[in-house]
Order: sequence, then structure tokens, then C-alpha cells
Amino acid sequence: MEMFDLLAHRARVTPARPALEDLDSGERYDYAGLNERAARLAAAAREHWGLQEGDRLAFLGHSRAEFFAMLFGCAKAGLILVPLNWRLAVPELAVLMDDCEPGALIFGAEFADAATTLAERQPGLTLVALDGAAAGQRDYPADLADTEPDTRAHPDKDPDTPWYLLYTSGTTGKPKGVIQTFRMMLANYLNIGLAVELTGSDVLLNVLPLFHTAGINLYSSAVFLAGGSVLVPRGFEPDQALRALEERATVFFGVPAVYQALIDHPAFDGRRLERVRSWGCGGAPLSLPVAQRYVDQGIRVRTGMGMTETGPTVFLLDEDSVIDKIGSVGRPQLLTEVRIVDRDGRDVPEGEAGELLIRGPNITPGYWNRPDATAEAIRADGWLHSGDVARRDADGYYYIVDRWKDMYISGGENVYPAEVEQVLEQHPAIAEVAVVGMPDERWGEVGKAYYGLSPDQDDPGDQALRAYCRERLAGYKIPKAFQAVDALPRNALGKVTKQELRDDARR
Repeated sequence: MEMFDLLAHRARVTPARPALEDLDSGERYDYAGLNERAARLAAAAREHWGLQEGDRLAFLGHSRAEFFAMLFGCAKAGLILVPLNWRLAVPELAVLMDDCEPGALIFGAEFADAATTLAERQPGLTLVALDGAAAGQRDYPADLADTEPDTRAHPDKDPDTPWYLLYTSGTTGKPKGVIQTFRMMLANYLNIGLAVELTGSDVLLNVLPLFHTAGINLYSSAVFLAGGSVLVPRGFEPDQALRALEERATVFFGVPAVYQALIDHPAFDGRRLERVRSWGCGGAPLSLPVAQRYVDQGIRVRTGMGMTETGPTVFLLDEDSVIDKIGSVGRPQLLTEVRIVDRDGRDVPEGEAGELLIRGPNITPGYWNRPDATAEAIRADGWLHSGDVARRDADGYYYIVDRWKDMYISGGENVYPAEVEQVLEQHPAIAEVAVVGMPDERWGEVGKAYYGLSPDQDDPGDQALRAYCRERLAGYKIPKAFQAVDALPRNALGKVTKQELRDDARR
């Protein structure tokens, strides 16, 4: 299989069909127009920005429809797009820039100062302004206008040619650039597109950030393959999202926080959302109360699971099971194999927990400039070691229990902190909690719980929390130590950085 020019072929098949709309600027593209725009970017990158095949082109900006012209334009030019997480501080962005060494950086006006600072650190970097160029910068609209675009399909490439890089959040160390390829995109389309039956008539509202695999692939890239249309706002705003869902969208994918915000909105009414025929959720399963509220409104939200390294779709729950199998991520999809193994690599019996391994054409070739990390993650026979602890029930449904690295062994028993955290989160005084393992002379390791208090709540103290756990957990799972904190440490994506807590617990 060779990599073909998806956009050029789609423009040939359905040139006048709506492809993309920016909900904030109102900018619209049909497939012929989007293909031309991407071809103009490819030409501008060569003629005005000094980029050659294999070079990296970074993007720093909020979500906008133009992003997909950049994405497909990079495919045409043989460039590697690097969408940067705009939530990161400049020193964090500099780490990513040093790693991928882009030849040019496209930036939105809201990040002009950050872009200038980054350019000062990297001599030779071409700055390309989306919204009005300053002295010494290239003007994106002008440069694209000043080209003769070649809208023909680009030459075939190996399907594992790097297309774009997505950086992991780096909760345990230096962020890694996960290589994304055409093969991964096509496999994801077959995994998710067939499961939700995407067609050329579908309209997706995409509220997820475009520096994340879900923002690009759930379901935008799959919708483009099917010939449907994608609506892109600058970010998630409940009023705007509800209008689009009521009036235009037919499919939707969000994270639990988005679903919570939507259903808590005073204007939410399931009867007005009947045009949306498929609802998907990732990042974490919906809680039972939220899932039930949607069911009561006539909406069944299907939870799925994937990783940046898997393109991302691996699992998806069927609509009939969203309540009966609450907490499950569903079954593995068409082009994905999975195993659950113990620490010796042996398959575990049904119902037991172990590390989730994943294999298929949706798996990344590896990490940018990190052969060590690639070899550690992707081992014999192409199995990706996900780092997730999972179990499978008698009906073939899978559940993500915890992160493999977060598990600790106390007195010979495996303890999964997420299970303990779920119990403590139910305590009325606790707003947030994280549990880590710490050394213990008798048991090898025991748990330590760090927690933040809910507003207007007094600290219940160690004894009360230990007694609360004793009624709900086996003795070996109960944390030995409890510590109240003002806030849990988090990275730029909002994930708890447990390594900081582990380091603290071991002092």
C-alpha cells in the first residue's frame, strides 16, 4: 500500500461538497477549495518559507479550520506538521521546539509574543503570521496568495512516512513526539468510521483541541475520508456548541467535561438534538449519573478508548450497553488486536488485571528522535505496551483499571490507585485525590493519599479517612498515610503529575 493524496482524490470525487467551516470566522471550503488551499500552503512552504521535504512546520494557535489546510498541505509537500499545545508555557514549548527543530512556525495573533520569544532561541526559524505580520515575519495569507498551486495528487509515498508529530504530555519526564502516518489515519477511519457508520452526509462538530489526536481524528480525518463536513470553533463554548448540535451536526465526540458542561446548560434539551445520530466520548468513561442523565434525554453516549500511539481508536462501546456496561471502554475495533498480560508477558485469565498490549496498522512507527523509547514501547511482533492496566469481562468488554506505572505491590498484593481514589472521591470533604505507593519496611510498599478539600469543608483527618476506606476497601488497599494539599500538581493538560507525588512520598 502506498500513501495517496487523500484530499486531491476527494476533491476529484466530490469537488463541490462542503468540507470545512470555521464557526468563528465564517470561512468555508468545499473539497475543491480545501485541496487548492492545501496546495497553496505546500507551494508557499517551498517558495517563501524555505522548507524542503522532511522538514518540520510547527503551528501555535487556537483551533481554526485553516489547520486542516496546513495538515493536508504538509502531506502534499512532504513536510511534517507539529501542532503545539498552546496551553504550555514558553519554556515548555521551547523543549518541544528543540526536539523537533522546525524550519518555520505558523502562529496566531494571540501567540505573537510567544512566537517571537521562541524565534530568539532558535536562529534561522521563519515566523509566519496568520493574522498580520510584523517586521521580519512572513504573512501567511499573502504568501499563500502569491503561489501557483499544483492541485494534482502528490507523488506516492510509503504509508509509514511521518506526516505529523503529536507530543505526549510528559507526566513522567520529557515529552515524546509520537509519529503519525497515513497508514494510522486510514486504519483509524476503518476502526471508527465503520463503527459509527460515517457517510458523506455527516456533519461533525469538532470542539477538541487540534494539538491532540482526538481533535484531528475523532472524527475529523475520518469524516474527510467519508466526504462529510467538519465544523471547527476556536474552542468549546457551550452556547455555540448547542446551537451547532441543534441545527447542523449529525455526529459528535467529546470528553467527560464537555458532556458535563452541555447537560448542565439551562438550554439543554434532548428533543432538540435529535439530528445528532451518534455521540462519542473519550479520555475517560462518563460517570453513571451523567450517562443516565443523557439516556433520560434520549441520548446514548458511547465511550471509547485509544492513545496518541494508536491513531487513536482501539475500543468503542456499543449504544445498547452504555448503562449496563458503564465504566467499560467497549470491545476492540476491526483493525486492532489486544492482549492483557502479566509482568512476565503471559496472558491473564478472564477477569484478572494486567497490562494492555495493542497491535495493528493503527500503531505508530515510534517516537521522534527516541529509538530508546520506541524500543521500550513497541516490542516483539509489533505489540505496543500501552502502560494501561486493563481487564476483560465474560462478555468480552474491556475496562481500564489504572496506569501500569501507578500500580504498587503491598504485601504481595497488587494495588491499583485509581480504585482507591474512586472510593475517596466519594467522601463529601474531598474535592480531588491522588494515591501513590511509598516504601514500607514491613509491606514493601503502602499507599499515601494526597487530597484537596471541597469548599467549606473541614479536614476529616487520617483516622476518619482510614475508617471510611475500611468500610469500602480490603485492608491492604487502604492508604497508610494521608496528606491534605492546597491543590494537586498538574501539567499543562490538567493531568495530575504523580511522579512529583511519588518523589514527595519517598522523601
